[in-house]
Amino acid sequence: MRFGILVFPGTWSERDCYHALTECMGQDAEYVWHRETDVSRFDCLVLPGGFSYGDYLRCGAIARFSPVMDEVRRHAAAGRLVIGICNGFQILCEAGLLPGALMRNRSLQFRCEWIHLRTETTASPFTSAAATRQVLRIPIAHGEGSYFADAATLARLQDEERVAFRYCDAMGAITEAANPNGSLANIAGVLGVNRNVLGMMPHPERASELLMGGTDGTVIWRSMIESLVRIT
Repeated sequence: MRFGILVFPGTWSERDCYHALTECMGQDAEYVWHRETDVSRFDCLVLPGGFSYGDYLRCGAIARFSPVMDEVRRHAAAGRLVIGICNGFQILCEAGLLPGALMRNRSLQFRCEWIHLRTETTASPFTSAAATRQVLRIPIAHGEGSYFADAATLARLQDEERVAFRYCDAMGAITEAANPNGSLANIAGVLGVNRNVLGMMPHPERASELLMGGTDGTVIWRSMIESLVRIT
């Protein structure tokens, strides 16, 4: 499979994603500069973490206007996979490809630590290789990761099984203490309407080899790769 890893001014996690996909997962990957206007050669687009455009105005608020984002919208509308990680999640929300918004952490502190996630659905190309309610240990690194949406949107996400991950404790319990940033309903990742777009705050690329502390992130990459194989 061929992955396109988008790079905006200020992106800083593109190399981590490239390493995870090529060295850990054995896939083809290529960096895609934000001015690119043709991404048709890719099966999946990855919007990595970082501080696109210095996070001026709001995180992702300027990146949403980059030329490549029109291609991301077309890519998603065609049913192809798009994953936004951390700042990538923020950009997808700003671009209207995912509902809700990411706000300042409840603590008003940048949080960089390993946390636990509970897989809330396996009915997506990003979680299909996971076990039901499987707990994953994956790191976070963000200052504005508190997920917010109005009550109607939260209810719709729940009813349509579009909450992909929730912050939990090591045993899978959804608790206030396990929530690192104050996200509503402990939400750590959500799916788009057609389930082919995922945004998540934790970094699966940093949990893709034992040398870095764990391999639980490969569940997400493996789900995507296996899903792409099934549809090609």
